[in-house]
Amino acid sequence: MDPLSFPDVTQLAVPIFISAILGEFLWIALKGRGGRYETRDAVTSLIMGAGSVASGIVLGFIAWGFFMVLWEITPLDLGTSIGVIVLCFVLDDLRYYWVHRFGHRIRWVWASHVNHHSSQHYNLTTALRQTWTGTFTFMMVVRAPLVLLGFHPALVLFVGGINLVYQFWIHTEAIGKLPRWFEAVMNTPSHHRAHHGRNPRYLDCNYAGVFIIWDKIFGTFVPEQDSDPVDYGLVYNIATFNPLRVAFHEWVAIYRDMTQPGLSLKQRLLYALAPPGYSHDGSRDTSETIKAKHLARQPHDSGTPGF
Repeated sequence: MDPLSFPDVTQLAVPIFISAILGEFLWIALKGRGGRYETRDAVTSLIMGAGSVASGIVLGFIAWGFFMVLWEITPLDLGTSIGVIVLCFVLDDLRYYWVHRFGHRIRWVWASHVNHHSSQHYNLTTALRQTWTGTFTFMMVVRAPLVLLGFHPALVLFVGGINLVYQFWIHTEAIGKLPRWFEAVMNTPSHHRAHHGRNPRYLDCNYAGVFIIWDKIFGTFVPEQDSDPVDYGLVYNIATFNPLRVAFHEWVAIYRDMTQPGLSLKQRLLYALAPPGYSHDGSRDTSETIKAKHLARQPHDSGTPGF
């Protein structure tokens, strides 16, 4: 197979996305359960999705050019057999796990990813609430090893697209827990609901794209708890449906923090590179301090999932 013949699966999946959103909306309306739609929130998510596609068209040449430079210098070419495609998919999912984890632990990357968590609702439109600024996080470098190992850039982008399409359906409350064997290996709506929680228990967990096994291997897995229903959104919600504010509010906040008077160079850099919630004077909470304060109030949660 010619690597350049790989299709853009995310564009091909758009009719499926639209049909599924309509189906979920009707299911919720008719059954009175399985989630909630709020018109302004859903419209914001759709606009964010459209903006993400547009930014990919405008800025996509940067990542593609970077990958093609790497492709020119690597002596390896694994081809495009079925086995190679499957291997690339699995390794790219591992790549996604780490990029996603960086997105929650490095504020510079979080500034791009935060918009995806900004909705206080959880339905299929939330899956489309994607970043406009991913190029500026420079996380494309995490894909560099795949290209240097001999996976053609077009193949790498192809399997990445499949990964994103898979993640669409897990953004729903209409699907409960699935069979135990599936929940054990794959990312599911239950696992991803926990990831979107602002509850102390669920902060910084379940980074998986397709295979939840990465979280289990690296110690970041927290199962959804019936006793602790997921509260969606940000620790401090931004209370806006303005797409521009959703897309750029954290970048503006980083700029304001870094340009405060009287800071050392290290402190300025930490406002961009430390985990979200860092402050030079300890006046803000990171996920660690939020969890610690929760346990101080409710020590009986110590040793339970997420603590």
